[in-house]
Amino acid sequence: MAGKASTSKPNIGLSGTGGLSHAYIQYPPIRCNVPGSNGLFYDDGNKLLLSPTADQVFSWKVVPFDPLIDPTSDSISQGPILAIRYSLDTKVIAIQRSSHEIQFQVRETGETFSHKCRPESESILGFFWTDSQQCDIVIVKTSGLDLYAYNSASKSLQLVETKKLNVSWYVYTHESRLVLLASGMQCKTFHGFQISSADIVRLPRFDMVMAKSEANSKPVLAAEDIFIITVYGRIYCLQVDRVAMLLHSYRLYRDAVIQQGSLPIYSSRVAVSVVDNVLLIHQIEAKVVILYDLFADSRAPISAPLPLLLRGFPRSGTTSQSSGRESDSSYSNVSNHEAVPYADSWTFLVPDLVCDVTNKLLWKFHLDLEAISASSSEVPSMLEFLQRRKFEAHKAKQLCLGIIRTLILEHRPVPVVAKAIHVVVTSYSHSIKTGSYLKGLKPEKPSASGVQNAGADISAVGTNAIGKSIVHESNARVDRGSSSKALSLDFEDESHTVNPKRNSKETQVGGEVNNENSSGIEVHSAYVMQSSLQSGQEESQLTSAAISPDEMYSFVFSPVDEEMVGDPSYLVAIIIEFLHSANLEKIRALPNLYVLIIQLLVRNERYAELGLFVINKILEPSKEVALQLLESGRQNSQTRKLGLDMLRQLGLHHDYVLLLLQDGYHMEALRYARKFKVDSIRPSLFLEAAFASNDTQRLAAVLRFFIDFLPGFKNTLEHNRYVRILNEMNTSMTA
Repeated sequence: MAGKASTSKPNIGLSGTGGLSHAYIQYPPIRCNVPGSNGLFYDDGNKLLLSPTADQVFSWKVVPFDPLIDPTSDSISQGPILAIRYSLDTKVIAIQRSSHEIQFQVRETGETFSHKCRPESESILGFFWTDSQQCDIVIVKTSGLDLYAYNSASKSLQLVETKKLNVSWYVYTHESRLVLLASGMQCKTFHGFQISSADIVRLPRFDMVMAKSEANSKPVLAAEDIFIITVYGRIYCLQVDRVAMLLHSYRLYRDAVIQQGSLPIYSSRVAVSVVDNVLLIHQIEAKVVILYDLFADSRAPISAPLPLLLRGFPRSGTTSQSSGRESDSSYSNVSNHEAVPYADSWTFLVPDLVCDVTNKLLWKFHLDLEAISASSSEVPSMLEFLQRRKFEAHKAKQLCLGIIRTLILEHRPVPVVAKAIHVVVTSYSHSIKTGSYLKGLKPEKPSASGVQNAGADISAVGTNAIGKSIVHESNARVDRGSSSKALSLDFEDESHTVNPKRNSKETQVGGEVNNENSSGIEVHSAYVMQSSLQSGQEESQLTSAAISPDEMYSFVFSPVDEEMVGDPSYLVAIIIEFLHSANLEKIRALPNLYVLIIQLLVRNERYAELGLFVINKILEPSKEVALQLLESGRQNSQTRKLGLDMLRQLGLHHDYVLLLLQDGYHMEALRYARKFKVDSIRPSLFLEAAFASNDTQRLAAVLRFFIDFLPGFKNTLEHNRYVRILNEMNTSMTA
C-alpha cells in the first residue's frame, strides 16, 4: 500500500456542521504511525492494518473500528516486503519477499521456511489465505493459480491443485472469496474463481466492455479499474471505462457473468466503497461522492453528488473535548493538511475504509441517513431504502416513524399515507419470515479471521436470465449462531447469513429459497408483544429497521392522536389502511389499535359506524376491545350491549358475570354463572350486590338461589349473616 505525498489543498467541507453531505468520515481516525515503518499493508482476511518495520510488524484490528485501539506486534526477520498477510487462524505470517519468493513464519516458535517459484518462467503476483476445505493458501503467478495446503507438522506447503492460465494481474477480496485474473493484450479478458469453504467454483471466461478512443487506440485495463463488491448478498464486478466515462456493472453467477448496466462517472479517477449495502462512488478529482442502492431497479443515484465531510474534527484554537486517554495521545493532533478529503495519498480498502498512507491514518466511511431522508421527496422509495439499513437500524427506524408521523400530521391524502404504511408493513412481514427482526440480541464478535461478511457463494443464474434452468445448490444453510457471516448471492437480503462450515443445503429454484421459515400469524406472535424500542434495550442490538404494529401504535398513531385537532375521522381512515395492509401480510394487530379506533369514533359520537365496525369484524374481538366498548357505552346503551356480547362470545364468563352484577342484573348473573359453571366468584359478591340494591325480594331470591344450588351453603357464615340481614330489613319495613 503505497501513495504519493499529500499536497496542500483547501480545507473544503470539513466543518461537519455547516456542510451538507450524505457520507462522512468520523474524527478521530486510527493512527498507525510507528517509527521506522516500511509502509502500510491491509490484510482483509483478518481485517488487520499492518505496518512492518525492519524486524517487527505492528497490526491494528479495524473491525470493530476503534480509534483508540492499541497495536499488537510480532517479530519478523529482516528483508524486503512486497506483501504480508496472517493466516486466517493467525498462527502463520506469510511475507512476499520478491517476485519469486514467499517466506512463512510460525508465530509461536518463530520458525521460518520459504516457498519459491521458477524465476526463469514465472513470477509471483501475490497470494491470499482461504478458509477452503481443500486448500489454505492460494499463490497467484503469471502462469496461473497454485492452491496449497499448509502442513503444520512439517512446516511446509503441499500442492493441492494448479490452474494453468496466463495472468497479467489479479483482483481479490476476502469478503467475496473471489479472485479475478486478467489476461490479453488489453487485460479485458477475465477468468474468475470463488474459493470458499463450501466449494471452488470456476466462473466462465468473460470479456469486459471497453470503448475505443478517438485515436482508435486500444486502452488497457489496470487493476485499479476493477472493483469487486458485495451488496445484499450478491457479488458484482465494477469496471471503470475512462473513455466512455462509465462504470460498468457485472453480476456474477456460477454459470454466467451478466452485465447489469452502467453508471456515469465524472472523474477519470474513481474509487468504490460499500457501506451498509449502499454503493459509494468517489469522484476523486471532483471531490464528491455519489450514492447508489443497487437493490432498487433504478440506476438513478440516491441523491445528488455532494462532498465527503469530516465530522468531529476539532477546529483550530479549540480544545479537544475527548477523553483523557485521547487528549494525552497524538489522536488529537490531526492537522488540517492531514484531513484533506480525497488526498493523493488515500488508498481505498474493502469495503468501507480508506487509508491515508502518507499520514498513516485510517478512516471509516459512514452514511448520514438523516440527511439522505431529508433530501428525498419520494416517500415510499425512501422508506424502502431506510428499511433495508442494518448498521444504523435504530436511526433508520426512528426516521421511518418520523416520516409516517409527519405525513399524517400534514393530512396528506389517504392513498399517499397508505402507500407509505404498506412499505413498512411488508418490510416487517419480510423480517419476521426471514428471522431478521431482533435477530441480533448481542453485538456480534468478529471471528478468528475478523470477517464481517465471509465469502459469498456464487449462485446459478435463473431461467429468465440466460434461458437455462438452475442446476446448482447453495452450499450453505442459515446459521444464526455463527459470528462469521457468509452471503449467498441469490438471497435478496443480507439477513440470510450462512455458515461456511456447514454442509446442509438449500435448494434454490427460480431465485427463491425453499427454507423452513414460514409466514403467518403464528410466526408474528412470537414478536408482537415486544417493542424493539422499549427502554433498556441498547440501540446497537437492533439489526433490523422493521417496525412492528405495537411500535406503529406507540410512536405514530398514539402521538398523532394527541397532536391532531379537528375531525378524528382522518386518523381512523389511516388506521384502517394500516389494518388492511397488516391483514394482507397476515400480521395480527394488537388490541390497542382497535381500542384507539373506538375512542376516536366515540369522540365524534359516531356510534352507528362503531356498531358496523364491530358487526363486520373490522374491530377484532378481544377483551380490551370489549372493555372499551363497555366504557364508551356509558353514553350509548347499544354500544355497551356490543361490549357485553363480545365478552360472552369470547367466553370471558367471569368478566361477563361481574358486569351483569354491576348493571344490577343479579338473577341473570346467577343463572349465567350456573349455566357456564363460573365458580370463581364468591357468593358474598352476589349477596353484597343484592343487599346494596336495598331490595328485600332480590336479596331473598339470591339467598334462595344459593340454598337451592350450592350444597352446604346453609352451614356457612355468609348464609347466617345475610339471613339475619334479610330479617332485619323485613322487620324495619313492617314496623
